[in-house]
Amino acid sequence: MKEQIDRTKLPRHIAIIMDGNGRWAKQRGAMRVFGHRNAIKAVREATEGCAELGVEYLTLYAFSTENWGRPEAEVRALMELLVHTIADELPTLQKNNVRLNSIGDIDSLPNSCQRELQEAIDKTKQNTGLNLILALGYSGKWDIVQATQQLAREVKAGTLRPEDITESLLNSKLSTLDRPEVDLMLRTGGDHRISNFLLWQLAYAELYFYDDVFWPDFRRNHLHEAILSFQQRERRFGKTSEQILSDAK
Repeated sequence: MKEQIDRTKLPRHIAIIMDGNGRWAKQRGAMRVFGHRNAIKAVREATEGCAELGVEYLTLYAFSTENWGRPEAEVRALMELLVHTIADELPTLQKNNVRLNSIGDIDSLPNSCQRELQEAIDKTKQNTGLNLILALGYSGKWDIVQATQQLAREVKAGTLRPEDITESLLNSKLSTLDRPEVDLMLRTGGDHRISNFLLWQLAYAELYFYDDVFWPDFRRNHLHEAILSFQQRERRFGKTSEQILSDAK
C-alpha cells in the first residue's frame, strides 16, 4: 500500500484524534489506563510513518480540556504516563529527525509534565524533519477564545482598530501560529465527529474515520490507507471542478 502513495501529493499537515483506548482495554477486561499504555506504539507508528513519507506536520490530540473531567485516578495516571513517555521516546524522535512542539494550555499541566515536555522540545528544536505537535490541555474553542482575547487587549490598548481584524490576523494569534491548516484529519474508534479539535484549522480538512480500529491497534498501514484516500479526493475549496482543472493548467 505504501508504494501506491504519490510522494508529490502528500498532505502537508495531518491531525489525529486518538480515540478508543478505554474501549480497547474494556474488551480485554482491563482498566482504561491499560489502553493508554498500549497506545504508545500507535503514536510511534504514526510518527515514524509520517516521517518516512515526508509529511511536514503531525498534530496529535493527546489531552483535551474536557479530559480534565475524567476520574481523578485516570487523569493522574495519564499525566504520569505522559512524563515517562516523553522521556522514553526522545531517542526515537532524535533518530527520526523529528522536531517536537506543543499547543494548548500547557500551564494547566503538572510541573513535572511541563519540565519533561520543555526539555524534549529544547533537545529536538534543531531537527529538520517532521514537526510533531502534541495538543495538551487543548480545545478548539479555547484556542479561538485566547486568540480573541489577545486581539481585544490590543484594541483596548489602542494599538489595533476593530476594522483591521482579518482572518489572517486572527490566525496568527492561534496557538498553531504559522503552521499550515490541516489537510487530513484521522479519527480512530468509530465516532464521526471532531470533538472540539482544531476548529479553525480544520475548515477545509479532509476527514477519515476508522469504524473498526481503536487507537492502540493503529499501525502504519492505517496511515497509508488514509493518505491514499486523501489523494483520490478532489479538494475544491468552494470552487467548481471546472475551476480546479483550469487552475491546475
